[in-house]
Amino acid sequence: MSDALAISVGQYSDKGRKDINQDFHGVLVPKEPVLSTKGIAIAIADGISSSEVSHIASEASVRGLLDDYFCTSETWSVKKSADQVLTASNSWLHSQSQKCEHRFDKNKGYVCTLSAMIIKSTTAYIFHLGDSRIYRLRKGELTQLTEDHRTWVSSEKSYLSRAMGIYPHLDYDYQSLVIEQGDIFIFVTDGVYEHVSSDFMIAAVSDELIDINDAAKILVDTAYKLGSTDNLTAQVVRIDSVPSQDINERVQQLTALPFPPILDVRANFDGFKIVRNLHATSRSHVYLAEDNETPSSSPIVIKTPSVDLQEEPAYLERFLMEEWIAKRISSAHVLKPCELKRKRHYLYTAFEFIDGQTLTQWMIDNPKPSLQSVREIVGQIAKGLQAFHRLEMLHQDIRPENIMIDTSGVVKIIDFGSTKVAGLMEMTQSIEHQNILGTAQYTAPEYFLGEVGAPRSDLFSLAVITYQMLTGKLPYGAEVSRSRTKSAQNKLRYHTALHDDREIPAWVDDTLKHALHPNPYKRYQELSEFIYDLSQPSKTFLSKTKAPLLERDPVVFWQSVSVILVLVIVYLLSK
Repeated sequence: MSDALAISVGQYSDKGRKDINQDFHGVLVPKEPVLSTKGIAIAIADGISSSEVSHIASEASVRGLLDDYFCTSETWSVKKSADQVLTASNSWLHSQSQKCEHRFDKNKGYVCTLSAMIIKSTTAYIFHLGDSRIYRLRKGELTQLTEDHRTWVSSEKSYLSRAMGIYPHLDYDYQSLVIEQGDIFIFVTDGVYEHVSSDFMIAAVSDELIDINDAAKILVDTAYKLGSTDNLTAQVVRIDSVPSQDINERVQQLTALPFPPILDVRANFDGFKIVRNLHATSRSHVYLAEDNETPSSSPIVIKTPSVDLQEEPAYLERFLMEEWIAKRISSAHVLKPCELKRKRHYLYTAFEFIDGQTLTQWMIDNPKPSLQSVREIVGQIAKGLQAFHRLEMLHQDIRPENIMIDTSGVVKIIDFGSTKVAGLMEMTQSIEHQNILGTAQYTAPEYFLGEVGAPRSDLFSLAVITYQMLTGKLPYGAEVSRSRTKSAQNKLRYHTALHDDREIPAWVDDTLKHALHPNPYKRYQELSEFIYDLSQPSKTFLSKTKAPLLERDPVVFWQSVSVILVLVIVYLLSK
């Protein structure tokens, strides 16, 4: 059995020689499965002594992170989750300062430092602003991981250049680093580190005879004895174990349930009656089924994996991830999973049945669709993709076969086997996916360079589908998948969508060309921009197609030229 992430924590705080303690600290270690999907949160904050309310800022900042971080979506990356929480806390603190009588004095508002760490899987993510510090002790070497955000006016006077609550917009330092078993992280406020030497820190936290809680107290007590006049807080975090799994163990976990056999029509399977075979490949079998326990309920789709692939962990993980992903997306334009309350006895997934046709079949039935019908379908696909992107997911396989249109015209995205989830990619338990998972004709060029995808990569795939619906062809033919260098991609030439036999406005062609640019940074950056420009000419297009002034108004043109010539003559005569 592989080790799970585990830590030991020692914490101690004291007001020292001050009347109140304006420091605040905390650690939250959740249980599984949250421990794997979100990690462990640690934070320390230090209020500024010139403010009477900074202790409120310290507590609010630490509690906000520890409480709200774990409420963010498990599909989000650590950075996005923490950023959302810290930004919200900073906005609240700043607004509180603006409401109080000291709103024009940053030194008297709701202000504090904050040094936080999220440990997830084998990585530590650090978020820092102010002058509290985080150190790492590894193999006897102490390293300061954070930089003090303090500006010195003189040898005796300084001020915080960055802190929670000072400004309406948050600006923090961020870094990530790989952790190792035995690493020790020390979180301390300036009341401690300004009086305790590095050698003493190393000795205090390295002594195996000293309990880790006692180590934190020793750091605080020693700083106090050495003359510290500030509040004093120390946290000592030791990494006891980190997750590690080999492929064989992962396969055993994924295949805890037996693989189902190939099912026949009218067969009874795990409480379902198989109605018909919908689709079969060498990788999976898809069936339409009815629930024997509730015959009046809507039919569902059951998908079973191929027995031939039971030794391929990456395939099995993607297969099981489809249902997990579907359960976390709420959109009318994304395939919905079926909530099965009964215990499963086999390895399979269950989804809603969509009575309709794929976009591939729709294009066969509608070889020359109207521009408006294309807009309606593409707009619905875009709404589904936006639901993915809000959760930091990339579909990565948008193609006509993965788009269903039901009998009422509702469009739904199906098949999430290639979907990349930012939050899960940070876990070592997750088997690393290949970059190129989609169908080559619809895959964005950057994937063929080995680059990581982004929402604009899904946008490229959607633009290819749009182009194909309007023209019946592909914008670059088969050249994109063959272009695996920057030089080759720079030579790609977009084939215009304008044809004599189809009524496609020039500005629509311009929109498609922009969305299909081989360079991802020269495309639309948002799906909403692409959809908007499909409905009306963009300002960029209008400015490009605007006729010269000479053609639009010859009189004004020659009048302007005459005025310029007169000014030139006057200038020359005055020389």
